[in-house]
Amino acid sequence: MTTARQPRRVTIADVAREAQTSTASVSYALNDRPGVSPATRDRVLAAAGRLGWSPTSAARVLAGGASGAIGLVIGRDPRELAIEPFYMQFIAGVESTLAEREMSLVLELAPNAEAEVEAIRRWHRSRRVDGVLLTDVIPNDPRIAVAQESGIPAVVIGDPAAAAGLTALWTDDASAMEHAVEHLAALGHRRITRLTAPARFAYTAVRDAAFERAARARGMEPDIVRTDLSIESGAAGARAVLTSTRPPTALLFDNDVMAVAALTATHELGLSVPRDVSIVAWDDSLLCRLVTPAVTALTHDIVALGAHAARRMLAVIDGAEPASHQEATPTLQIRASTGPPPVEA
Repeated sequence: MTTARQPRRVTIADVAREAQTSTASVSYALNDRPGVSPATRDRVLAAAGRLGWSPTSAARVLAGGASGAIGLVIGRDPRELAIEPFYMQFIAGVESTLAEREMSLVLELAPNAEAEVEAIRRWHRSRRVDGVLLTDVIPNDPRIAVAQESGIPAVVIGDPAAAAGLTALWTDDASAMEHAVEHLAALGHRRITRLTAPARFAYTAVRDAAFERAARARGMEPDIVRTDLSIESGAAGARAVLTSTRPPTALLFDNDVMAVAALTATHELGLSVPRDVSIVAWDDSLLCRLVTPAVTALTHDIVALGAHAARRMLAVIDGAEPASHQEATPTLQIRASTGPPPVEA
């Protein structure tokens, strides 16, 4: 039995012979670097096309070219990420932009902040990515420090105040929060509880401050409960506050998953939404429209956010100066989960 011989891979040396030039000139031409004349560059590209030459990513990096990828490291439990609508939509948006440039996304999940930092350092050492997207930023974020020290291009998805001079893409969460509180105040609510993301995230502080400021300005009693954004914490947080001696009449959540979990928890307590308690979510994924009652939510186009983030990343890689770019402010999509508070409240 004979084994079919695999066709030999075309090398730079083959292209050099075909183009009748040196391998150095071929390397310069194929990696779009200075050092060859336009005529030689055209001749090399034509020869490469005739031979069907294509570089491996490792060869591109060794030759000094770009890796053709950007990196995203996320500090989340894989089980939580699998049901978190935000990141699935965000990644889809990033990929839609990268596909236009025939680039790829390198995604890594990290168990803690140290592992996130090490991933970026490892990518930079190996030149595996041309830049990194930074999400869930915190004040004095060590990932930002690593990006600045190493010089790897980076874009922060979040508050420009936490970006430390890097390019930032942000939404006006403070205004969005004020709109949600205003809606509940207009319905007659006076006791409202916000179930939040971990306090370490920069966006949490922005939303907290806006929530308390807007509520107190309208004579409401604001309360804040910290969670880890999981299904379990959303349900547990809702049960705890709704069975307290002075329960709120409205709940605001920092993501859809917790809001939907809380909806189930209220039903289990024998309460009705929105007759006994109103619920507002953030992000407005399909989850908010599939449950009964459908959930009022602060909505924004997360796929578009991901696509915009990738475009800004490519601009930074191409040499754009650091800048702050504002996305559209989330708007309140009113559905059946919000209504007037119970009369006795």
